[in-house]
Amino acid sequence: MPMLLNASDYRRRARQFLPRGLFEYIDRGSEDETALMRLRDSLEAITLRPAVLTGHDRRDLDTVLFGRRIAAPLVVAPTALAGLVSHDGETKLARAASRVGIPVCISTQSVTTVEAIRRGAPDALLWFQLYVWRDRALTARLLERASACGCDNLLVTVDTPVSPNREYNERNGFGIPFKPRLRSMIDVALHPGWLFGVLARYLMGEGVPTYGHYPDAFRTSITRADIAEAVRLEPRLCWDDMLWLREIWPGKLTIKGVLAVEDAEKAVEVGADGIVVSVHGGRNLDCLPAPVDCIPAIVGAVKGRLTILADSGVRRGTDVLKYLALGAEAVLLGRLPLWGLAAGGEAGAEAVLRMVLREMDTAMAFLGAHCVPALRNGRTSEQPN
Repeated sequence: MPMLLNASDYRRRARQFLPRGLFEYIDRGSEDETALMRLRDSLEAITLRPAVLTGHDRRDLDTVLFGRRIAAPLVVAPTALAGLVSHDGETKLARAASRVGIPVCISTQSVTTVEAIRRGAPDALLWFQLYVWRDRALTARLLERASACGCDNLLVTVDTPVSPNREYNERNGFGIPFKPRLRSMIDVALHPGWLFGVLARYLMGEGVPTYGHYPDAFRTSITRADIAEAVRLEPRLCWDDMLWLREIWPGKLTIKGVLAVEDAEKAVEVGADGIVVSVHGGRNLDCLPAPVDCIPAIVGAVKGRLTILADSGVRRGTDVLKYLALGAEAVLLGRLPLWGLAAGGEAGAEAVLRMVLREMDTAMAFLGAHCVPALRNGRTSEQPN
């Protein structure tokens, strides 16, 4: 079996293991997918200038993030339905992140509940990602559960007011609740490793996998219309909702999906502790700018008043360093851990994270940067077109 040495290797293995509908749900973007190309082009256009003869023989990736010391400026990003990639996948991701020493963010749309993840990964540093539901009482109850499980940072996703236009999901028959179609059933049958190693294990245990945090009535095979409406994404979110969350949430509050300086300033005003400069991995709107084009202005406007994180498009440790050099304080990894999870379960997820750390360490040695703050101070430059 070929060795897995980089992101492309893990992606290739994940593609072999997962049904096409699930793989493309994770891997692809929206509409014409130009945002995905723009993400890669924007990161590849950035170069990092080294400092030589610095006299250091080792690098320190330790980072203080939201008042906590972590092993590296990385976070496993919240990803919907990670539990479909591997049986109990969210718990496996949490344990892998815990061994590496970084936080993992649990999605509102995870297959496994935050309570079960906490039981399975008692030492993990858990964050929680929130999609605000139309029923605010149900939303508040969900946050109580997350807080009770020790989640100390809430990432509120604000860049998804409606369902994105992902045409391949329609073609592949991929959706929740799952509605069997001939094409999707053939797709699953052609991937017996996933069928017996993931789906069959759920069917023999918990039953048909779906969103674990949703009310029981939603998780039935025939969804009740009133319950489904209650847990739809709230399309009318406004800054008053952030004030409400700031009031009821006891931990750190981070707003995910900020690209404009004006919105970053408003995040400061409502009492947020941080923001994630993000385009949702290029999966939502196909005409958005790349995060690297937005981070410097945001850092200049609000640095010191907000913790600034970034995500989207990361394939290498050097991509992480580029975001850090632009001023982000940590970087969220979404697809990479999922590819590792598909390729090798819990061990694969940990291997991917350690691979990124090795790539970061090697690149920092060449750059003469002995610690994360040393990456900044004018090291970035864009390549000419």
